[in-house]
Amino acid sequence: MPSNIRKYQDRLKKSFKIEYKRYLYNTIDFNDKMVGLFGARGVGKTTILFQYLKELELQNKKALYISLDYPFLSGVDLIDLIEEYASEGGEYLLLDEVHRYEDFSSNLKTIYDLFDIKVIFTSSSATSILNAKSDLSRRVTLYNLNGFSFREYLEFKHKITLSVFDIKDIFSNHTRIVKNLPLTNIDILKEFKEYIEVGYYPFYFDKQTSYYQNLLNTINLTIDLDLTSLGLVEQKYTYKLKKLLEVICESKPFEVNYTKIAALAEISRVKLYDYLSYLHDGQMLLMVDENVSGLKKVQKAAKIYLNNTNLLFAYCESCDTGTVRETFFANQVSHKYKLHISKQGDFIVDKTYTVEVGGKSKDFSQIKDMPNSFVAADDIKVGNGNKIPLWLFGFVY
Repeated sequence: MPSNIRKYQDRLKKSFKIEYKRYLYNTIDFNDKMVGLFGARGVGKTTILFQYLKELELQNKKALYISLDYPFLSGVDLIDLIEEYASEGGEYLLLDEVHRYEDFSSNLKTIYDLFDIKVIFTSSSATSILNAKSDLSRRVTLYNLNGFSFREYLEFKHKITLSVFDIKDIFSNHTRIVKNLPLTNIDILKEFKEYIEVGYYPFYFDKQTSYYQNLLNTINLTIDLDLTSLGLVEQKYTYKLKKLLEVICESKPFEVNYTKIAALAEISRVKLYDYLSYLHDGQMLLMVDENVSGLKKVQKAAKIYLNNTNLLFAYCESCDTGTVRETFFANQVSHKYKLHISKQGDFIVDKTYTVEVGGKSKDFSQIKDMPNSFVAADDIKVGNGNKIPLWLFGFVY
């Protein structure tokens, strides 16, 4: 086993001090032979690996962390490396950034089949793994890590513990939930405004003064490195994906015109659908379909959003308030529940609840004849009847 891998692991462990565990940590079944964590850059996948590494070492388990973007791994055969590690009695293998290794899916399949080692790996894209020709999808249990929910942001910032609430409970009991939350000394609307602008990616707390610049760098790395290393986009065309993000910034979600977007981004209609899919998989875009099925189901989204509100503030010259509110709701709720566009109102949740998103003065005129209809209202601390504070939908995970 190359000594520089151990040295690098030890150096990283010494600098790692994050104790706060994300919502996903306790839902992962680490007993599975192969576990994959995917998600956008900067949401905390590596943090989970190091937290689990420390847990394993406390149990006196033999565990090894390897980041596959290590420059000194260039030219090293991964299978030979794992074979040596296994011969030394290695039990757990934590692989970071697997998509950076050529033909990674075949290598992971080989590791699964040949070695009695448990593997936990991270990747920036799920689709490339699930659609891999090597049948890896039958061997790996995948988990998607979102950025901070509003609940997690409050927990991390204020060092408090807050419950997760089922969406049905929020619709039925939102007034009671809000009154029982331990938020006495917290200005919830001020905190929500801050979260909307800067609270989605955990690295904000380390890089507050340069947060947006770091976020833009993260977007560029996702496009320039991750999507190209996966073979999805040629390097010479990456500027078109960045142009596409700018065009979507300028287009309100309810004005999705694919012909217009393709023309403004200087992309063919065929390539546009591919690029939108790649940006969605890279968690830079969020696409929401209409609630239709069968022959009526069209293979294109009814609304296209940037993935989260922080991206809006980092990437767009101006942010439409209505778009910001809808983006927050769609980002938080769609992570756990089925979300569709509604012809009356803005969204349908789990094909049951119709939701109109707006400000505190938003009324029910657009959804008055709809059963199970609600208003998710910004700028209110406590709701009443079927009007629910928008910020509370940040407590679903």
